[in-house]
Amino acid sequence: MAAISAKMVKDLREMTGAGMMDCKKALSATDGDMDKAVEFLREKGLAAAAKKAGRIAAEGIVYAVVKDDTKATIVEVNSETDFVAKNADFQAYVAEVAEQTINSANENDMDAFLAETWNKDASKTVADELSSKTAIIGEKLSIRRFQNIQAADGCVVSYIHGGGRIGVLLEAATAVVNDTVKEALKNVAMQIAALKPMYLDRASVSEEFIEHEKEILLAQIKNDPKEAQVYVKAEDGKQSVAQYLADVSKAEGTTITLKSFVRFETGEGMEKKEENFAEEVAKQMGM
Repeated sequence: MAAISAKMVKDLREMTGAGMMDCKKALSATDGDMDKAVEFLREKGLAAAAKKAGRIAAEGIVYAVVKDDTKATIVEVNSETDFVAKNADFQAYVAEVAEQTINSANENDMDAFLAETWNKDASKTVADELSSKTAIIGEKLSIRRFQNIQAADGCVVSYIHGGGRIGVLLEAATAVVNDTVKEALKNVAMQIAALKPMYLDRASVSEEFIEHEKEILLAQIKNDPKEAQVYVKAEDGKQSVAQYLADVSKAEGTTITLKSFVRFETGEGMEKKEENFAEEVAKQMGM
């Protein structure tokens, strides 16, 4: 009997969208023959996932969870169409994925994350549940990425724009965490969603990037970190984010310092499939 390697299991999973354990069983049952393993999975009722594996999933939603103001996760789960992205069952599944990611240490290793035991059913992996949802919902689904933040000396806030089109987590150090401070940070998170900044402040920008984008950077930050970005809700249109936070800090008896942010935009950087309805109908009719 042929030895079944981890790479063979991984390749079959990528080809079919089936769970890792199902792929391992299929390869074992077919003596490592990849083509026969695909057929084995189809015969076992995973044909839907197999057929969808090659499709492009570039729609979907970004979802965020914050617990106790200090522990947060943001995740992007993709679907093939915007129609499914708005589906209640899909959105409920994404919320379950977020409950999984918030306790995961595998944000930089998606294969390891997919191999984790699924929180809601210890007999499944995350990949098994993903494959199951793909078959039930009827489109290829993909957990693309997630990132966690744990605030040690302040809080984390989230902001979701456009029903999940864009999501932001923002961490700040502050001795006071109340509704006013969190509202101020949410306003800044809203600004991050709208303006898509690449850096938190002037000190975070590499010299190489400055040289490459010198004219643009000089216009935006004028070599002064406090002028890095004008606060979009400022009444006079001139108040910077730093000045806005300084005002809130003074009023609330604290010092608010931005520490990090994460911004996800659904389908960002992904190729989106151009659908041709007439061609699709003709293909299905064998014309």
